[in-house]
Amino acid sequence: MSELASVGRHFMLGLRPTTTLHPLDRALLRDLKPAGVVFFKSNFAHDLPYRDWLEGHAELIAEIREAVGRERLFIAIDHEGGRVCRTPPPITRFAYARHWGDTAGDVGAAMGAELASLGINLNFAPSLDIDSNPDNPVIGARSFARDADTVAARGLAFLKRMEKSGVRGCIKHFPGHGDTRTDSHYDLPVIDAPPKVLRERELAPFKAAITGGVGMVMTSHILFRAFDASLPATLSERIVTGLLREELGFGGVVVSDDIGMNAISALFNDQEAAVRFLAAGNDMLTICSYWTDTERARGLARAIIDARRSGALDRRALEASRVRIEAMLGQTAQHGVQELPEDVFRRSAAAGPLFSSETAEIV
Repeated sequence: MSELASVGRHFMLGLRPTTTLHPLDRALLRDLKPAGVVFFKSNFAHDLPYRDWLEGHAELIAEIREAVGRERLFIAIDHEGGRVCRTPPPITRFAYARHWGDTAGDVGAAMGAELASLGINLNFAPSLDIDSNPDNPVIGARSFARDADTVAARGLAFLKRMEKSGVRGCIKHFPGHGDTRTDSHYDLPVIDAPPKVLRERELAPFKAAITGGVGMVMTSHILFRAFDASLPATLSERIVTGLLREELGFGGVVVSDDIGMNAISALFNDQEAAVRFLAAGNDMLTICSYWTDTERARGLARAIIDARRSGALDRRALEASRVRIEAMLGQTAQHGVQELPEDVFRRSAAAGPLFSSETAEIV
């Protein structure tokens, strides 16, 4: 195993916009051996019939697995409903979570079955953000509701049924992206709400999911002044260790949102940010080609290796993170790609409300 690969499990890589494995992706996957990959809309051949694009998709996953050489991988996607749907027809396009109502569990089961048929075993969903700010440009109907109880109840119903169908969920965007006026894809949002409000409102669905046994949490690129006035949640030990792990008792895997997003990308120009990320209590750094050059992962990995060697990064903390990631990989199904019969899609279409507008490459 190469030195880079010795810390590769701490990375999730978003592929370049091709339907076959790009040579640069192949080389990076081979050298880094990340914990997994993330698929986007451009990684699917939307202009081909189902059987044809599915065959190409199976070949792409086979190429990825061969390049990484790990027995177990996270094959991930953002599949929330509404515009946040990367897959071509006949994969069901459900409406945004806001519209699911009491069908949230049925939607989760249908999504899980369809994603599993694509070899996908990790869905970065559900969003447990509360739609608490009407001026929010990025959450809105992606949220289940405007109140914590409904978000928690419907989000957990969706999560449990999807996971029962063989696809692991990841709750996001901790500690909550609902009360922002800025889209973190483009700039750093700042939330000034007092701690009491955040604990009673934003944190409540996450607390419920953690109590319910969720295994993975995605952090947000947001500055919560009440919790940490200087660092966004992604890099904040006060938020990741102090709030998420110690106060809420979360013992699972913590993954970042894409660090190429403009809210935080500049902070990771300093490769030591990867060290601070792990020291804060996080586990896996997501870096995707849509917003940045994923070759940055090489320098970030070297910074982790150097910090491990020098003792700047606590070896016990790094080992604890390794154990969390490997344990989750060991408990995550590794699906083959298979064609589904038409009656499966008919049942899916009856599971919940549907979406007919254009989907997005990134949201």
